[in-house]
Amino acid sequence: MNRKQLTFLIVLGVVLCGLAWLAFQKEKHPYQESSAKLGARLLPDFPLNDVAQLTIKQPGGELNLAKKDDLWVVKERGDYPANFANISDFLRKFWELKVAKPVKAGPSRLPQLELVAPGQGNGTLVDFKDKSGKSIKSVLLGAKTMRDAGGESPMGMGMGMGGGSFPNGRYVMVGSDLQSIALVTEPFANAEAKPEEWLNKEWFKIERLKSLELVTTNATNNFKITRETESGEWKLAESKPGELLDSAKSTATTGALSFPTFNDIATNASPELTGMARPILATLETFDGFTYITKIGAKSGEDSQYLQVAVSGNFPKERTPGKDEKPEDKAKLDKEFQDNSRKLEERLKNEKAYEKWTYIVSKWTVEPLLKERKDLLAEKKEEPKKVEAPLALPDEKK
Repeated sequence: MNRKQLTFLIVLGVVLCGLAWLAFQKEKHPYQESSAKLGARLLPDFPLNDVAQLTIKQPGGELNLAKKDDLWVVKERGDYPANFANISDFLRKFWELKVAKPVKAGPSRLPQLELVAPGQGNGTLVDFKDKSGKSIKSVLLGAKTMRDAGGESPMGMGMGMGGGSFPNGRYVMVGSDLQSIALVTEPFANAEAKPEEWLNKEWFKIERLKSLELVTTNATNNFKITRETESGEWKLAESKPGELLDSAKSTATTGALSFPTFNDIATNASPELTGMARPILATLETFDGFTYITKIGAKSGEDSQYLQVAVSGNFPKERTPGKDEKPEDKAKLDKEFQDNSRKLEERLKNEKAYEKWTYIVSKWTVEPLLKERKDLLAEKKEEPKKVEAPLALPDEKK
């Protein structure tokens, strides 16, 4: 080997070493860059106050939440009011989200981490938009990490106590930036494209019930029960001879809609489908002056039923002074009356907003109302039959 060949080999070796070093640095750089984010916020520039629309996309569906006249609504449910507490908490979690562990991953590993956008994979895409609908930030939620419910050993291994497991973290990626892939300690359990889970279910409630009337398609099952005072005894109106209301049986009926809730909102449902063409009517009046007319329709599946509600109010406009009312008490009592009147009017306004939709409620919500008249009556007690003593026979003559 001559000097020229040796020099060539040395130069070639230096070049190859240089290329290898560059390749190593190129591969190492993403990890070093990602490691610098440990403990830092995943979205340091998250424009929380600019978010006016929110979209969650999954392989099985899509959810769109939006601000409408300063009120968050669920677009897939006819702009029904959304649960603001859930949305606020959801946004806050992203704003505060910190990197628990940087993750080095190339395109080939994304399916394993479930960080492939819906349409091509099984990731969950959360897209934050401004009021014009323009995307301002998006995050891809991937696979959840699990923890043994039986506890963990100091080495981080499950103790295997048979308690099952629960999610304690999730892989995430900001947009399509591979350098942002990280593991976070928030599993985002409610990041689901299920409109029914984002509805505001703080519905109407019937308090201080005064009367309840049920009208069905079968007149023999109709009934009305009333009471004179809040602590008074419930009585059956227009009772027939021998009919006596059983107070124990009527308790469940009168309390049926004290704190009602619903499962979902019916969309594009015709009266023929929902049964609202010929509904059962339950009219409930309260001592406050509210009247609720609920229409109970057909069944929606095995355990649900369709329902509509309409509300009206008839409140006293003026306060009647007490017989022995002192002049110094009048101003105070008048103010209390006016404050209460404003609250009643505001409540009426809020509850009338519920009239727009048809609701799907559990059958247990309406079952107590769907009693037949005979089911509310006390059972008749049969009078014991009198046993007559046998007639004494005269003594026979001997």
